Amino acid sequence: MGLIAMSERDLQRIEILSKVIDGRMTLVSAARILGLSERQVRRLLAQIRRHRSGTRQSAGGRTTGSTTAGRPADL
Repeated sequence: MGLIAMSERDLQRIEILSKVIDGRMTLVSAARILGLSERQVRRLLAQIRRHRSGTRQSAGGRTTGSTTAGRPADL
């Protein structure tokens, strides 16, 4: 894998969120430090966990819009 350019803010976010994942910091503390809501921190943590596990978010049972009523959208 090549180099990834990140801002200082992104690096700080990853460092703090890693502490939460490792159990060295609470979600509430992380939210306060990052200036985010607890809900947003939970979303970021879920995104990191999905990325680490290699899974992608599904469409949640919905169609992706590529078909309409069982036929291709361009027909």
